[in-house]
Amino acid sequence: MTSPSLDSRAESLLRELAPQVLGCVVGRYGDFAAAEDAVQEALIAAAVQWPRDGLPENPRGWLIQVASRRMTDHSRSEAARRRREEAAARDALLHPAARVADAEEADPADDTLLLLFMCCHPSLTTPSAVALTLRAVGGLTTAEIANAFLVPEATMAQRISRAKETIRSSGVAFRMPTGEERARRLNVVLHTLYLIYSEGYTSSAGPTLHRTDLSSEAMRLARALHQVLPDDAEVAALLALMLLTDARRPARTDANGELVPLDEQDRTLWNKEFIAEGVALVSAALPKGPVGPYQIQAAIAAIHDEAARFEETDWPQILAFYQLLERLSNNPIVSLNRIVATAMVEGPKAGLDALDVLAADARLKGHYRLDAVRAHLLEKAGDREAAVAHYRKAAARTSSVPERSYLVTRAARLA
Repeated sequence: MTSPSLDSRAESLLRELAPQVLGCVVGRYGDFAAAEDAVQEALIAAAVQWPRDGLPENPRGWLIQVASRRMTDHSRSEAARRRREEAAARDALLHPAARVADAEEADPADDTLLLLFMCCHPSLTTPSAVALTLRAVGGLTTAEIANAFLVPEATMAQRISRAKETIRSSGVAFRMPTGEERARRLNVVLHTLYLIYSEGYTSSAGPTLHRTDLSSEAMRLARALHQVLPDDAEVAALLALMLLTDARRPARTDANGELVPLDEQDRTLWNKEFIAEGVALVSAALPKGPVGPYQIQAAIAAIHDEAARFEETDWPQILAFYQLLERLSNNPIVSLNRIVATAMVEGPKAGLDALDVLAADARLKGHYRLDAVRAHLLEKAGDREAAVAHYRKAAARTSSVPERSYLVTRAARLA
């Protein structure tokens, strides 16, 4: 998307503006696939022209104008074949200046939220909607999305392609949903924001542990959603979960960028403002009706953050929350976390026994976290040789350089 000659500020700006511009263009022209192509062309044009001519006075408006011209060309070529797109093209041709002016004056957060809800389209299955949103709003690669879903990259590429085609052929209007329709899409929106944040907090691939562009964007969107739906307990809880998790970021890596596990982190470095805000949000959300998965996860994060030392962590309460969360969700990663909590309460042998049962889950076959947890529990149980073998196996399976380095180092220390 960017040119090597673009500086880091311009690259960050393009990443920030991409979902805003796409949301604006899709909302006005109604063709998701064509709008995505048009915005991509606009981003490429920016990567070529901005280093040469300098940043425009209004970068967002510049991108919208270029993408709108591409959409006008596309609509003209498609007009004879599709009457619905002919109407959109005629409107764009009759009122191009007004539409671009409206786009430039619109609230960027509104455009991104609009895109977020539009990707959670009623014609899509939930997995397809989440995958498409991660691609369009989060800017994740197909490989990163596939890793989040525990499926092969080729499978995810087909899923995203089918999602675009389904939206294109559905004929359902692109607009911000209201009332009951918004409630139906909200769970998918929340799950998508959760996955975007998770990829930013622990990058599944690449040289760095964190991708703050993704996690910051997820937190910004969660705040915007909370402002729109202040009484929704799960929306508030998701924002709380992000804040309570992100509070630990300053202590999560050392001066060399190496991963520091939770039990070794300097807790004085944790962001106390984020912790206070997150605890207040989840405390207010928990009494509001049925408890949802984000409320439970935020409560677990709050227990970790409120412990002055690792040894003071209330593991029995965390285990109880994970058992409840496991009943609400069918997620093997939740089960892995429950097993770690089990080991902290009942000992590593109990954790290893539970891990043997979970290992039969096909969704975890070949996943590095299964070996990483087994290595950790074997180390706690005193079986150093077996722990080294599984640390090395986990290191060979992860695509994250910092996590691989941590696992290799852990194995070397034991060996």
